[in-house]
Amino acid sequence: MSSQRVLRALASATDTKRIVIGRDVLQAAGEVFAETVGGAGTAVVVADETTWRLAGPAVAASLRAHGVDLADPLVFPSRPPVYAGYENVSRVRERLRSTGAAACSIGSGTISDLTKLASGELARPYVHVCTAASMDGYAAFGAAITKDGFKITRTCPAPAGIVADLDVMATAPGRMLANGYADLIEKYPGGADWIVADALGIEAIDPEAWNLVQGPLDEAMSRPQALAAGDPDAFEALVVEIMLSGLAIQAHQSSRPGSGAGHNFSHQWEMEGYGLDWPLPLSHGAKVGLGAIAIAAVYDAVIDADFSAVDPDAVVEGWPTPEQNEARVRALQDIPAIADAAVAQSDGKYIPRGQVREHVLAIQRVWPGLRARLREQVPTAARTRDMLRAAGAVHHPAQVGISLDKLRRTYYQAQTIRSRYTVLDVLFATGLLHSVVDSLFEPGGFWAEEAVPDGGHRTLSAHRPTIERNEEVTR
Repeated sequence: MSSQRVLRALASATDTKRIVIGRDVLQAAGEVFAETVGGAGTAVVVADETTWRLAGPAVAASLRAHGVDLADPLVFPSRPPVYAGYENVSRVRERLRSTGAAACSIGSGTISDLTKLASGELARPYVHVCTAASMDGYAAFGAAITKDGFKITRTCPAPAGIVADLDVMATAPGRMLANGYADLIEKYPGGADWIVADALGIEAIDPEAWNLVQGPLDEAMSRPQALAAGDPDAFEALVVEIMLSGLAIQAHQSSRPGSGAGHNFSHQWEMEGYGLDWPLPLSHGAKVGLGAIAIAAVYDAVIDADFSAVDPDAVVEGWPTPEQNEARVRALQDIPAIADAAVAQSDGKYIPRGQVREHVLAIQRVWPGLRARLREQVPTAARTRDMLRAAGAVHHPAQVGISLDKLRRTYYQAQTIRSRYTVLDVLFATGLLHSVVDSLFEPGGFWAEEAVPDGGHRTLSAHRPTIERNEEVTR
């Protein structure tokens, strides 16, 4: 059925040669490893304590059955949860280097990214076994790793093979499934950002990558209640979309097909370390879901905007010099390492004053023709919130202790921390960023009128429990 889309997508993949999705398919790990990495080789199984218990023995037995020698596994503790920091990449890399082995990793986002970058630095293919539908990066090119206080997607190949056992993934805590749903919902406003960048001649849409992500997105996102209730068809559709999104990123060699301004909210908070020290760390997906609502609210406010009222000459007159722009970016950050990196990213999309007038005129020319397409592409902020709520996902910042003041500041930070062009850059270029963001928090604006969910302040404790079972920490 829908998994046939994955098989077709593999034809254009640069790194991944095989993906197995199905029930009771852990035993395929050895076959996939032998086929994509090489038979009669040596493997190191990389996992944490929880994912090792879930699948380690079965995966190890499958590897041995297909003639793969096993070095001692590298199993991270589950408590505290392993962190996607470069120091842990080094641990994985040195274990692989010292054994001459290739990795077969078992886990979700963090284990996947650590192994991906470590294997990439050694130019060794590897296989990954998925344990939760919690994010879309399994088949993606690049790994989101924090180094020297700044989190970016670092260049490295995707796994050569992937095994996604639906029975194993379906046993993950419901919050992890909700996180995966929230990670995917940002594809709607993220896709709109790409539409805008394409129309302005800044970054052309890659039709193949676009169709891989956007084609089956509605199917995967259309049944949040069924997903939360454990419907197997809804679950498989979500897993397939997760794989297709990663394959699109792999084919495009950039995260643009799967990431827009909404993801920048998560990146900002992650770089600040927000929620990382909680007993149950605040997930990437939960933060991305809030970013998706935040940017959907921007599109609600600007799709019908009359940019023709903007005076290009006035924009040019008030345009910041490179030095003034750097000062603006630095003033938004309290952590020097983030500020330094944000300046470099902002420099990458800074428009010289001599080109500003034409850029504003281009926005004025293309925007009327984009309105219908953007309206079709992006669910309203209210609809995005309702979809997340139905899936059991975080859908208001108060649920995770983020104040409206912090959220407001993040809109400005999100415009600066990545060189990727988004709707926030349209507003900055036309001098409307402050007025649009302010409107969302003023009486009648989306965030001003958005009621805190029942028990919203108590919900914070649900994301910061006393951990009693390792199974609740990582998958």
